[in-house]
Amino acid sequence: MTASSFIALFVLDPTLLPLDSDYQWADFLARTGRVGDPAEAIRLNEDLMERYNQGLLTAEESAEFMLGLLTNASQEELLAWQDEFMQAVILPSISPAARELLAQHQDQGHLVAIVTATNEFVTRPIAAALGVDHLIATTPEMKDGRYTGKISGVPSFQAGKITRVEQWLQTMGKTLADFERSWFYSDSPNDLPLMEVVTDPVATNPSDKLRAVATERNWVVIDLFADMMDSKS
Repeated sequence: MTASSFIALFVLDPTLLPLDSDYQWADFLARTGRVGDPAEAIRLNEDLMERYNQGLLTAEESAEFMLGLLTNASQEELLAWQDEFMQAVILPSISPAARELLAQHQDQGHLVAIVTATNEFVTRPIAAALGVDHLIATTPEMKDGRYTGKISGVPSFQAGKITRVEQWLQTMGKTLADFERSWFYSDSPNDLPLMEVVTDPVATNPSDKLRAVATERNWVVIDLFADMMDSKS
């Protein structure tokens, strides 16, 4: 048995981060006046999170709201904002516990990837900061060098995560079933489809709903953070 026989998949937030990067990105843009009236932008973002947690928002609606925030700025502006966001919000939130959890797999040569519903623009630099080379995220559509506010391809959400993981593995000539052991670390019951097809599902900083499921099914449960800034249920 070789290290290549093992794969570890991680949700980004709030699994590896004690926050929701999608929400925090929108909040950052709102607070800094980059998406119109700050008070109105903050209200819309909070309403989106509340509707998501109540199950009243689809992955497409959520993603396209967030992707719409990218449409009115140039790539140069967006990259400058992205760097400021990383410095102010994300980097101070990366914990030794998250790095140690990733290292448990990386140091053994396991194939490691982040699988997130949050869009690739927001999450690519976060994955890099965490030292993870492989990122499977919702892909924003681009035309003529600008974001359109639409999704390209299958959203990396719920059962769509299985589709996206298998598409990624196909580029290496593999399928998830080829691995002797497969771990998936997640905080949300939205990820049950993928958790149910790996050999080792791990409920990580789980919501109450996922904690109950994990307890019933005798899955491993771990809590990396004492406090969470925000989270989706």
